[in-house]
Amino acid sequence: MTPELKLSDKTAHTMTTASIKAFRRIPKVMRKTFTLDNGKEFSQFKQLEEKTGFCVYFADPYSAWQRGSNENTNGLIRQYFPKGTNFRNITSKDLAFVVKKLNHRPKKCLNYQTPHEIIYGAIHGALAI
Repeated sequence: MTPELKLSDKTAHTMTTASIKAFRRIPKVMRKTFTLDNGKEFSQFKQLEEKTGFCVYFADPYSAWQRGSNENTNGLIRQYFPKGTNFRNITSKDLAFVVKKLNHRPKKCLNYQTPHEIIYGAIHGALAI
């Protein structure tokens, strides 16, 4: 079952609760660090650390290079939802489609495996792939 992807609001509580739920599906051994920007939606970062096992770091303001993977992923997401997209018109099903496409896209940094293959292998063992 896919967790709800679309957040109902931009509050710290909603963001933290959804993040904890989403990261629960990833093996703890794979949860190392999480670098955030300085948005108020991340003000409950201590709870996020406690519940997920991440060490949370904050990027310096105007320092996008400190969140390279995030910025790269934002660019990939923009291929599906261009700047100016009204997300009120986007459904959770639309978001799930994009998540699936990105998680099944081979990455050079993963030796051309997909994020799905890496995580599935970590959960079910190397021979499961």
